[in-house]
Amino acid sequence: MSRHRAVDICLAILLTVVLCPSCQKSIHQETERYIFVATNTSLPYWQEAKAGFTDAAKGLGVKADFVGPSGYSPEEQLKAFQAAVDAKATGILVSPSQPALFKDAINAAVQEGIPVICVDSDSPESRRLLFIGTGNYRAGVEIGIRMADILRGRGLIAVTTIMGQLNIEERLRGVREAIGKYPGMKITEVIDDRGDPRKANDEISSIVTRRERIDGIISLDASGGPGAAEALYRLGVSGKIPIVAMDKDPETLDWIKRGVIKATVAQKPYTMSFYGLKFLDDLHHNVVHQFKNWRTAPASPLPAWVDTGTAVVDEDNVEDFLQAIVNYRATL
Repeated sequence: MSRHRAVDICLAILLTVVLCPSCQKSIHQETERYIFVATNTSLPYWQEAKAGFTDAAKGLGVKADFVGPSGYSPEEQLKAFQAAVDAKATGILVSPSQPALFKDAINAAVQEGIPVICVDSDSPESRRLLFIGTGNYRAGVEIGIRMADILRGRGLIAVTTIMGQLNIEERLRGVREAIGKYPGMKITEVIDDRGDPRKANDEISSIVTRRERIDGIISLDASGGPGAAEALYRLGVSGKIPIVAMDKDPETLDWIKRGVIKATVAQKPYTMSFYGLKFLDDLHHNVVHQFKNWRTAPASPLPAWVDTGTAVVDEDNVEDFLQAIVNYRATL
């Protein structure tokens, strides 16, 4: 064999190795469509989740729709979920605002062969195949400990929350346990702000105006922190009553820069939705081969629960998180 002929053969083999993967047929079909049903699409928290969902869809080459009410409305969210089922979605991610309300609808979807994964908020009594989100009880403990450190173990606390939403109820449970370990601390107010910063603002304003003593404010949903901060700022007592918030929406981070919110425990909605879609895709294509088909398997081949973790944001690292918001918004 001539030297040139040998070189030609080697080049042909090399090209085959390099190009062969690109010639493989994709397992995805044009008809595949995944749907995320969010709690409140107007919140920056869910816009970050949308960015993760969209990026995962682009990487997989599948269609993805992000839907849900533009305000807190469990009934409207349920309608959006049912519409996704009626549209024969390939898979659904949902953050159930009320776990019991969604139980039957999730069960019916799975019965029809549509995989459902709960994100951020769970419906543990349903047949959902996986929960991916924050360990909310541990996040609540972390918030309580942070407030205790700020107040040096003494003070009266007001808490803003959303009643009846499982993930936030778990945070409240964690806060109560953490605060309960400090004899000099007590939770005196628990306010249901229903995810509305205006309600948190009004309630905190009322407490301060009545001159009721509160030494610190804990906010367990994304809206409560900015609402409480605005109230304190408007009444001229910002910096005198520390706030420990939840999540890292731009308003919360801005109030941290201004010194009104001392810290916030941030979740990872981008990570939740990014990997949530990948898990749905794995299920649809039976990528995990423990059983022949997830629909007939005696147990889900996926992990039952995935904790995406938290991060504490304060004045020392707030700029890094603000830059991350700029980055993900550029992808939408």
